[in-house]
Amino acid sequence: MTERGEKEYNEEVITGHPGMFFRTDDDGLSLISGNQELRGDFTKLIKRIRSNDLQRELVVRAARIKGKVGPFKVIDATAGLGEDSFLLAAAGYTVQLYERDHIIAMLLGDALRRAAEVPELSNIVQRMELVEGDSIMALTTLEKPPDIVLLDPMFPARQKSGLVKKKLQMLQQLEQPCTDEAALLQAAIYAGPRKVIIKRPAKGEYLAGIKPSYSIEGSVIRYDCIVQLGGKA
Repeated sequence: MTERGEKEYNEEVITGHPGMFFRTDDDGLSLISGNQELRGDFTKLIKRIRSNDLQRELVVRAARIKGKVGPFKVIDATAGLGEDSFLLAAAGYTVQLYERDHIIAMLLGDALRRAAEVPELSNIVQRMELVEGDSIMALTTLEKPPDIVLLDPMFPARQKSGLVKKKLQMLQQLEQPCTDEAALLQAAIYAGPRKVIIKRPAKGEYLAGIKPSYSIEGSVIRYDCIVQLGGKA
């Protein structure tokens, strides 16, 4: 254990990722790379989950199913740090989050653990279940279809570096943007949900070139929605 000023912390080098290490302190688990720090923190979303604001969130609007009343089950096939899943859980959805990268999964798991200790967030994260593993495989072997599959296959690296947030830059050092978009989308459709939701840059191309049923658009991002009747494709 090391002490810097009055704050104690532990550090652990990450094998296979030169220059990266974990830091654990009173604020939880962080990933450090140079002068950048990445930590999952759902407390930053508290202002966004107040009822009126929450219903205006793009992902919550995208997840509505016309003529149907929940509770609905969502599979987040590309969880990352789980912010969209948290917003959906706050809106009453039950969310199973899949993350294939071990380091990202550790950060997300730590964020969920800490949020469970915050009275304002504990009921929300109880509706969130983290699974570390390959979501493509999982989506093709489900016993029962979910209501919604959420995909966020990470924005392409070809974006101008000045427009890429530091958080995204660090995530891309660990897990490259999806290289088989067609396989990911096909697995999501095969799972038989009522709706597949795909997070994209506002002016980005459709995932795998598949035109959605409709889109919920914001200034920076949009959510493409593919609506289907359910059942295995």
